[in-house]
Amino acid sequence: MAQFTSEPPASFDSFDGTRIYYRRVGSGSPVIMIHGSGGGLHSWQPVAEYLVDRFELWLPARRGYAPSGPGHAPKHYTDEVSDLGMIIDMIGRPAHLVGMSYGATVALHAAAAGLPVRSLALWEPPLYAAGAELAPVLTRFEELTAKGERGRAVRLLAEQVSRVPAALLEAAGDLEPAENEHDDSYGWSRDLESMIADTTYLDRWSSVTTPTLLMRGSDTWQPMPETVERLATGMPHARLETFPGQSHFAPSTSPEAVARILAEFLY
Repeated sequence: MAQFTSEPPASFDSFDGTRIYYRRVGSGSPVIMIHGSGGGLHSWQPVAEYLVDRFELWLPARRGYAPSGPGHAPKHYTDEVSDLGMIIDMIGRPAHLVGMSYGATVALHAAAAGLPVRSLALWEPPLYAAGAELAPVLTRFEELTAKGERGRAVRLLAEQVSRVPAALLEAAGDLEPAENEHDDSYGWSRDLESMIADTTYLDRWSSVTTPTLLMRGSDTWQPMPETVERLATGMPHARLETFPGQSHFAPSTSPEAVARILAEFLY
């Protein structure tokens, strides 16, 4: 753990002046690990602990998520693709991209844009969550966060974006964040902007010929499993790995299992 936290993160100014912070640890083939919505420098750390002795790991905090800068609004996926392009330029050779949830969608866009990507390893990209139908969700989310109603805002995202079943939400109980928990609502708003400007059209990803590992949990709720399965069918060089007994949160709840599959796939 110390090797991730003993040194302050490094940073660079991206194409529009946004300061992007990242951690770089290990040596070997370069792997950029892209966190999902509501994440940051820490998101991939549980998995990275099992990979650091085999790979050169780059763990950025995406624009909008501290300590990285806010970036501009509205945000688009092309902005984050450009951020990744600058990291790859710093690396100086093609890199593997590992993406979690929204971060997996960013990785797909990066490969489709022609960045020098050696492989993709994607944990449950929420490609069903896109388009103008999310615009009212963003409006309501920002209304709630402006009033300090973070618990209701989190529930809104769970219901309307993540589409967590009502029974699971009921079992989860109060979703009010702890007082000392970092407020990531700004990053969520910018991510929603990217999703609103995107499309749910899955056939477009058939043009991505990068070797791809798609990962999903056997217990993840619909429509995520159906979406990932359709993506695996449509991408010419993709294979699907299902993790028994796991859900959307497996990179955090079962990091060793996720790391084992990644280590077998990456090269």
